[in-house]
Amino acid sequence: MKKLLFGKLSNGTQVHAYVLKGENIEAMILDYGAIIHTLKYKETDVVLGYDNMESYENDKAYLGAVVGRVANRIKGGKFKLNGKKYRLNKNEGKNTLHGGTNGFNSRMWTVEDYSDSELVLKRVSHHREEGFPGNLVVGVRYYIKGDTLGVEYTAVSDKLTVISLTNHTYFNFLGDEGVDNMFLSINADSYTPVGKDLIPTGKILPVQDTPMDFRWAKFVGRDIDADCEQLKIAGGYDHNYVLNGEGFREAAVLSCARKNILMSVYTDRPCVQLYTGNQLRGEVGKCGAVHSKRYGLCLETQDFPNAVNEKAFTTPILRVNDLYRTVTEYRFEDFIKRD
Repeated sequence: MKKLLFGKLSNGTQVHAYVLKGENIEAMILDYGAIIHTLKYKETDVVLGYDNMESYENDKAYLGAVVGRVANRIKGGKFKLNGKKYRLNKNEGKNTLHGGTNGFNSRMWTVEDYSDSELVLKRVSHHREEGFPGNLVVGVRYYIKGDTLGVEYTAVSDKLTVISLTNHTYFNFLGDEGVDNMFLSINADSYTPVGKDLIPTGKILPVQDTPMDFRWAKFVGRDIDADCEQLKIAGGYDHNYVLNGEGFREAAVLSCARKNILMSVYTDRPCVQLYTGNQLRGEVGKCGAVHSKRYGLCLETQDFPNAVNEKAFTTPILRVNDLYRTVTEYRFEDFIKRD
């Protein structure tokens, strides 16, 4: 394991980077936000990031970070649990996005263990942090096995609470252009349409015969500017897909023939959010790369968004002393197999 001083926060706190290596992949993880700073497959860095801590500290796009306590949007910044009302910090108009004003993405994490192929980080989210109930002990374990980067999330709470963790890495295999010309398939027959606030309406609709259909691989940009209300609302894709099947299974496949890279995403979660970087605004990233609109693509494995307020969806409740555990894996291989 290689440990490096990456930089300092504005308050002087040191931030370190930890390098994990596998057969053909290499990942660099920060102990700030548990951020995936770089992820290389055969020397090609496939994720967006920044060169310095100032940019990460000011980042509004959640680049590479673990987000929580609850990923995605919570309508009105409030919910009711076991008859008790909770009000959250609102950071997207009237709503709460990705955990609130200072979510897990902007917190320092403690390194519990590390080796050449594994890094374990932990933090305590105290009772009423950002408005959520319960003292929550959260763990994130990054591991490399072969050509796979895995992320295991765990948590326990001393009070009844809600939790839905994910990682907000932006993928771009091309490097010098946006994501339109990458291939994507999603193992989902249905999705949850959104209103103007990008919060699901509570309906679950089929993707068939719509631009939302990714059941068979197609260019990300093929239908992204179609005359479709859902795409106009979001400025592209920013939608939750309801995955087929149960248990640990393939959720999506992202690939690029030009770069000879194929990445399969596996998860045990019921859903995945496809976000095509519609709100990127020209931030300057690693090596001077300009993060213009649709320069990166996220595949956020998750529970149903706003489930805490939507009767049609199952609320991700964590009971006292129960173990929350979920795993997502990014499995890499060549797009074209060569002997």
